[in-house]
Amino acid sequence: MSAASSFPSAPAGVSSFCQQAWEQVFPKVKRAVVFMDSACAESLHWTWGGAGRLLQAGALNVKEFSSFESAGAEQPKAVFVVSTLLKGRTVDIIRDIVSLSNFQYTVVFTAVSHAVHLQAHNASGGAETEGGSQVVFEQFEEKLCQWMGNMNYTAEVQYAALFLAPISPHLFVLPAFSFLFPLMAQDLAQINNGRPEKKKIANLSDVDFSSLSSELQLEIRTLGSGLNTLFEYLGVREECFAVGPLSRIIAGDLANYPHAKTRRKTAQSKASVIFVDRTLDLTGAVGHHGDNLAEKILSVLPKLPGHANDVMVSMAELTALQTEDANCSIIAPGCLAQPADPAAKALWESLTNLKQKEAVMEIRRHLVEAASRESLPIKMSMGRVTPEQLASFTQLFKKKPEALENHCGLLQIALATVQTLKHPQNAKWDNFLAFERLLMQNLGESALPGVLNQLLPIIKSHNNRTDDDYTPEDLLILLVYIYSIAGEVNTGKELDEAEGKVKESLVHSICDEPELSTLLQKITGCESSLDLAYQKVMVATNKIFKTLQDITKARAQMKQFNSVYNPGSNTLQASYKPLLKQVMEEIYNPDRPDPIDIEHMSSGLTDLLKTGFSMFMKVSRPHPSDHLLLIVFMVGGVTVSEVKMVKDLLSAHKPGAQIIVLSSVLLTPLSILELIFTTDHLQPDIGI
Repeated sequence: MSAASSFPSAPAGVSSFCQQAWEQVFPKVKRAVVFMDSACAESLHWTWGGAGRLLQAGALNVKEFSSFESAGAEQPKAVFVVSTLLKGRTVDIIRDIVSLSNFQYTVVFTAVSHAVHLQAHNASGGAETEGGSQVVFEQFEEKLCQWMGNMNYTAEVQYAALFLAPISPHLFVLPAFSFLFPLMAQDLAQINNGRPEKKKIANLSDVDFSSLSSELQLEIRTLGSGLNTLFEYLGVREECFAVGPLSRIIAGDLANYPHAKTRRKTAQSKASVIFVDRTLDLTGAVGHHGDNLAEKILSVLPKLPGHANDVMVSMAELTALQTEDANCSIIAPGCLAQPADPAAKALWESLTNLKQKEAVMEIRRHLVEAASRESLPIKMSMGRVTPEQLASFTQLFKKKPEALENHCGLLQIALATVQTLKHPQNAKWDNFLAFERLLMQNLGESALPGVLNQLLPIIKSHNNRTDDDYTPEDLLILLVYIYSIAGEVNTGKELDEAEGKVKESLVHSICDEPELSTLLQKITGCESSLDLAYQKVMVATNKIFKTLQDITKARAQMKQFNSVYNPGSNTLQASYKPLLKQVMEEIYNPDRPDPIDIEHMSSGLTDLLKTGFSMFMKVSRPHPSDHLLLIVFMVGGVTVSEVKMVKDLLSAHKPGAQIIVLSSVLLTPLSILELIFTTDHLQPDIGI
C-alpha cells in the first residue's frame, strides 16, 4: 500500500529470527505428542500460525502444558516446549506428564538460556564455558530418564529462543513477559520493608538490580539473555539507553551481560537500544485518542483464550449453525494473526498503519477483489463503508466452500472489523474521547479536585446505568487517564474531599454490581458479588487511590520529560503530548544536545573512561541517534497507535533509518488496569 511506503524500513532479520527459532523445534516433533505452555503457543501463533504447523511437521497431537495431560500407551515420544526455567512448577508438570505416560524418548525445549539456568541454580556463569558442557541441562536429561523408568531411554534438553511474537514487521512482543511492569512507589515501600538492617532507599531511581527480589532478577536476566541471542543473530553491537527506573536496571544488566562481550567485539553493525518505562506515561495506554481500527479491534473483542495479544472472532456467520448465543463455542474462533496467509497478513499490517476510515475502505477493496477472483456475484457501491456492507460481502463466500477456504484469513479480519464496529463498546469509544478532551481542558482551569468533581455525575450504580453509561472499569480507565496526565499535584484538604466523594460513589457502584468482572474480582478479592461487603470494597478503593497518587509522582525525578500535558492558551486547546514522542524528538533533535533524561548505560571500562574524560576533554559520548537502527523497548506494554507514531516520527526526522519496537505486551485500556492494580510487580510468577 502506498500509505505504508513512507514508513522506515523494518529489518527483516527479526522476523526470520522468530522463524528460525521454531525451525529448531519442528524436526523433533515428528511422531511425538507436543506439550506447550501459553507463552510459547502465542509465539508460534504469530510466527507460523499455530498448532497446525506442528501437525504438518509430523506431531501426533498438541496438548496444553498441564499436570492433567498425558499421552496414550502407544505414544512413546514427547516434546515439551516451555517459556520458563526448568525449575519449580515447570519441573513438577513435566514430571507429572512423564509419570502418567509411557515415553521412551523425551525432548525439552526451554526459551531460557543455560547461562540463566546456572544463575537460577546459584552456579557461577563461568561454569558454562568450561568444555562447553551444559551441566543443568545434562542433569535434567538424567532426571527425565529416571521418570521414564529406564536410564537407557533417550532424553534431550535444548535452549531455543522462542520468546518473540511478530505482530507486524516493526512490532514484536514477548508473551512470557506480559506481566513485567515498571515499579511504583508502593513497590519501593515493599523493598524497604524487606531490608530492615540496611539503609532505606529514598527514590525508585535509586533501586538497583541487587535490591530486587530473586524472581524479578531472574526475569530481567532472562530478558537480557534473550535480547543478547537476538542481537547475536542480527550481528549488532548495541548501545543501551534508558528512560525510567526499571528500564535503567534492565538496560544496565544487558549492557554488562557477560556473554555479550564476545559478540560486541565481532559485531559488524551497530544499534541504539532504548528502554522506556510505561508508568511514565499511562495516559497513552488508557486514552482513546488513537483513530486506529486495529487498536479498536484489540480493545473491543474478547481475548483469545490463553493469549494476551490476539482476539476471538466469531465465525458462526459463515456457517449453517443457527444460534442466538453470542458466546457459542461450537465453532472455533477466528483471530488476527495470519502468518501463513500473505494477503491477510498484509491487510492486518495495513490496519495497524491506517486511520479507521482508510482501513475499512482497504478491507472492502480486499473483499471485492477476492470475490471477483472467485466469480462471486458482488454488487459494488462506492459510498461510505458500513459494517452491514462488509458483512454482506463476507456472506457471499459462505455459499462456496472453496472460496471460503482460499480467503479464510481475509474473512477473519473482515468479520473482526464488522463485529468491532457493531459492538456497543465501539459506540462508547467516541464518548470516552469527548470526555477525556473535556477533562483535559478543565485540568488547566480547575486543577485535579475540580476535574474529580466532574466525574461524580457519571458514577452510576448498575440499576441506573444505560449502555452509554460508564461501568466501574470504565471509571478506573478515566481515573488513570486523569492522574497520569495531571502529574505531580498539590495535596490538601480540597483534594482529599474531592477524592473522598469519588471513592464513596465508586464503592456504592461496585457494591451494586450483580456480577463481578475478572478485574473487579482481583481488585476486591471477592469471587462473587454475594461476597462483597462495603468495608471490603472501601479498603480496595483506598488502595486504588493510593496507586493513583503514585501515578502522579511517576515523572517526579524527570527533569525534561516531567509532563505529558500541554495546558494550552487563549488560542490553543490543552493537549496530551505523548512521552514517546518527546523521547523521539529529543533523540533526533538537530542540535544533538546531551540527553538529560535518556541515560546511557555503560558496558565496561572503555565507556566509563569516555564518560569520565568527557567531563574535562572533548570526548563524544554515545548518543541514541548515532546509529541507523533504533530499537525501542517499552517496558510494561505498548499500543498500536504508539508504534505508528514512533514510525512516523522516525521517517520524518531520520529518513533511511530503521526501527524495531519491542514490548512486553500489546495494551488495551482495560488490560493495563490489571497490570497497574492487580499485578505483583516485585514477585513475578516465573514458574519457580
